Amino acid sequence: MTGTGADSGVLQGAAYVARGFGMWRRRPGLMLLGMLPALLVLLLVGAALVTLLFLVDDLVTWLTPFADGWGTWRDVLRVGLAVLVVGGAVFLASVTFTGLTLAVGDPFYERIWRATEEELGGPVPEGGLGLWRGLRDAAVLAAYGLAVGATLLVVGMLPLVGAVVGATLGFAVSARLLAGELLGRPLEARGLDRTARRQALRGHGRSVLGLGLVTQAAFLVPLGAVLVMPAAVVGATMLARELLEDQP
Repeated sequence: MTGTGADSGVLQGAAYVARGFGMWRRRPGLMLLGMLPALLVLLLVGAALVTLLFLVDDLVTWLTPFADGWGTWRDVLRVGLAVLVVGGAVFLASVTFTGLTLAVGDPFYERIWRATEEELGGPVPEGGLGLWRGLRDAAVLAAYGLAVGATLLVVGMLPLVGAVVGATLGFAVSARLLAGELLGRPLEARGLDRTARRQALRGHGRSVLGLGLVTQAAFLVPLGAVLVMPAAVVGATMLARELLEDQP
């Protein structure tokens, strides 16, 4: 495929999110309900981080009683440790936010993709992930995020290009994982196991990536995930249907 074709595939995938916003006109109440999971997770994570900021001084003091008599070096040690603790907490929150949102929002998002299936016509699958399966998938996604994040921290240490390469690669990988999870729900509801889902996505990697890139980019904007996630669920359902129609 040529470069133009590759760009076209990514743009087509991104366009599904834009199409998903059309559901606001048809089912505003349902889409408003779909904003709650990301908003709830954002508030909980934000509250946890603010609480940590208030408690971090006491925490690092408790962790370093051996440094009480070090004078200036005690302060240097504890300030550095506080920065590491807060930075680590922010990193953990960023790589687990998607998994937490999908876990909390699975019942809400299921209603959205079923409504989308009804609008598209044809049989609506009766299957669903269920609570425990949704929690397991969210935990797996969070674990992937931690593994990718740790790897990218190492890449980021490379001289000159490490930070740019690490940030770009991390964004693309996170986008692909997120798109896979969004598409996995309507596909698995039809009884497709992991192998069958991989087969359905084969040959459509750029469209899948485009869907993920737009959704992941929204996570970088304050309240972006809250606004975009319902539309991304609708767009992913539309894309899943078209992927299945392309199967022999």
